[in-house]
Amino acid sequence: MIVLKTSRELKVMREACRISANALKLAGTMVEPGVTTQEIDHALRRYIEEQGATPSFLGYGGFPASACISVNNVVIHGIPHKGQVIKQGDIVSVDVGAFYEGFNGDNAWTYPCGDVSPEAQALMDTTRESLFEGIKAAQAGARIGDIGSAVQRYAEARGYSVVRDFVGHGVGAKMHEDPSVPNYGTPGRGVRLLPGMTIAIEPMINQGVKEVKVLDDGWTTVTADGKLAAHFEHSIAITPDGPVVLTLPD
Repeated sequence: MIVLKTSRELKVMREACRISANALKLAGTMVEPGVTTQEIDHALRRYIEEQGATPSFLGYGGFPASACISVNNVVIHGIPHKGQVIKQGDIVSVDVGAFYEGFNGDNAWTYPCGDVSPEAQALMDTTRESLFEGIKAAQAGARIGDIGSAVQRYAEARGYSVVRDFVGHGVGAKMHEDPSVPNYGTPGRGVRLLPGMTIAIEPMINQGVKEVKVLDDGWTTVTADGKLAAHFEHSIAITPDGPVVLTLPD
């Protein structure tokens, strides 16, 4: 069931999204050689809790951390741990959300650790821009397929592949709500976008093949061919005046 948010609910959700965005921004400042993914995770949890919120991901479906931190060929759902030290040239995707007064924010970004290869930078640039192409397509009266098609066209035109096994989603009182928001699709197909809908658009784009595999921990999802992946995400609201990005930091 798709839940349309009232203006009052959107106001509260904006705060959840602001906290989420500031946590993500904090993560970006910490992506440096020698830092462990666990150190980043602990810092994000402290920040979110200091804001009077709770980490949306912690314990979600049994997930053991406050953020998903995915390095290089890990597409999504990387589990932070003290043995994973970030190195010069890595690309690090951080996915984090905050639950505040009944609503969730959800966002992700892929950060370079120092100077990265031109190929890694091009992948990140394409994935980030495909997110904004998807957001531009999220107009009231359009359909879910218009978003996915915009992401897919942009990424595939540049030689990359779009992950099919995981998709974006509605977001609000629950972290994952209807509708599903694939990063591929056919224009004019799917659920119609209505004012009051809040969705998370999150392209997961691979350097090589689109196939992925989940490791034995049940979470960590890697590219099937071991090549790089990038992940960017914003939570947005559908409004009569166009899409509004909710996950903006201070």
